[in-house]
Amino acid sequence: MFSLYEQSPRWTFIFIGVAVLAFLFQQATDLWVELAFFPAFALEAPWMFLTSIFLHADISHLFFNMLGLFFFGTYLERVIGRSSFAALFLASGVLGNAGYMLTASDPFVPAIGASGALYGVIGTLATLAPLMLVYIYGFLPVPMVLAAVGWGFFDVVGLFVPSGIAHGAHLGGMFVGIAFGLYLRMRIRRLRRR
Repeated sequence: MFSLYEQSPRWTFIFIGVAVLAFLFQQATDLWVELAFFPAFALEAPWMFLTSIFLHADISHLFFNMLGLFFFGTYLERVIGRSSFAALFLASGVLGNAGYMLTASDPFVPAIGASGALYGVIGTLATLAPLMLVYIYGFLPVPMVLAAVGWGFFDVVGLFVPSGIAHGAHLGGMFVGIAFGLYLRMRIRRLRRR
């Protein structure tokens, strides 16, 4: 894949560190509830769009989101550069929360987690490197674009099946990632022409 920057990742590790510290904060106090994303209170407390990205429901939720962020984030951040990666991650998380707000069946049920932001990273990777192999469950090689389509499909179906998972946040984040990836592809084409 054509690389715009070849910078070593920094923001990936910062975001992982912030999420781990936020999880420790959640274990120590109930004040984290003020930082979770409640669609019913989104306009009164707009910081929730951002702060909820770094909160997680349990250690498993944190572990798998941070594992995905480590593998996908370190790769993408090297390719698109630190500032673009940070902007993508945060925008995908914030607009992922907007996706949850639009699809939540109960606006008083909070959403927390970096999944929307992670789906933005996945969407960008699927757009920029569609044939890059990812290993589902650690052993099944699948092209990135096929993995993204599969995850997106399960989230669309999940919108109609109550599960406690913020499928709208995943889809909102992925939409941002795909849009950003398409923008970067056009930019790469222009650079190659020069």
